[in-house]
Amino acid sequence: MKWIVNGKKILKEHEPLLNKSDLHEVKSFHESFEQYKQTPLVKLDELANFLGLSNIFVKDESLRFGLNAFKVLGASYAIGKHLSQKLGKDISELPFSALKSEKVKSELGNLIFATTTDGNHGRGVAWMAKQLGYKCIVYMPKGSTQNRVNNIAEFDADVSVTDWNYDDTVRFTAEQASKNGWEVIQDTAWEGYTEVPTWIMKGYSTLAQEAIEQLHGTIPTHVFLQAGVGAFASVIASIFVSTFEKNPPKIVIVEPEKADCFYRSCKAGKIEAVTGEMNTIMAGLACGEPNPVGWDILKCCTDVFVSAPDWVTARGMRVLGNPLKGDNKIISGESGAVTTGLLSILSETKYKDLRETLKLDKNSKVLLISTEGDTDPQIYRNIVWNGDYQSL
Repeated sequence: MKWIVNGKKILKEHEPLLNKSDLHEVKSFHESFEQYKQTPLVKLDELANFLGLSNIFVKDESLRFGLNAFKVLGASYAIGKHLSQKLGKDISELPFSALKSEKVKSELGNLIFATTTDGNHGRGVAWMAKQLGYKCIVYMPKGSTQNRVNNIAEFDADVSVTDWNYDDTVRFTAEQASKNGWEVIQDTAWEGYTEVPTWIMKGYSTLAQEAIEQLHGTIPTHVFLQAGVGAFASVIASIFVSTFEKNPPKIVIVEPEKADCFYRSCKAGKIEAVTGEMNTIMAGLACGEPNPVGWDILKCCTDVFVSAPDWVTARGMRVLGNPLKGDNKIISGESGAVTTGLLSILSETKYKDLRETLKLDKNSKVLLISTEGDTDPQIYRNIVWNGDYQSL
């Protein structure tokens, strides 16, 4: 495992991605869904005591809209914003019930949404498209499992697995959409394509707003966040740093070592990409190119970037799924548990330097976010039951 302190962190240069009006708009939009309900913030007192910490809180996103992952928050809000823009209206005029109406559908015509995904984002886009009565085309990178394909296809999406990695598949999707007039809903940005990814990032803010409400005045000293392209991590970091600007939590970004583009970017002082196959079990984090919008935020907010091998997240899955007596069980998938896995090993002597750098002690109040449940049950069982993750 590798880690690097972000010596260039400058909080005063951080411009919050959302103001109070934005935050209200996003949360109000999500609250208009009949499926909306706050996901649990689970307090793991026994684990905190075992690790010598004051508190550990885990936001369990496996219950989000019945989709087993948080990604639908970004996909739904981005599609809502995209459609409201096409209609020349403010999204506040278009709650979910209005977007589903035949009146809106007749005004917009037969749209086709397209995206690239490792699983959860594409499922969110497909779910939203089906809810609104539109077609959805999804491309997945090489190595995507059949279970993840099926999870998206159940919402009537046209799903294909390519022969390329995630980033090359993103480029292919954009090319196909340009040729065919499809609406791209992608959670990473590139030159000339930043508006939709920014909406997706803003959509994730509902999760952070809920967590702050559920903390009931407790201010976390540390927030551990997993990063793929960085859209999720950057908006959550931005909200916590700006909300608690007088006493901001330390932000720790954790990535798979096979796709550690933010770790490398911090080391280089500029955006660095990972190329080739990224054969990590953390499929939702197997992204080699940082979202530039996300990088601009994380380079200002992050205290430490960590590049973690797969066994770290495998450990996190077992820790959450087999809790100490008195703590609640959390089913967390491969991309959801890596932050818990990291926190659970920092009491070991060989990671003493990192623990001391982060000032983790008996006064620390740590927030973790389990971004997904067992989105591929077979892989989950192989890891948790059999301890088998290297052959996946």
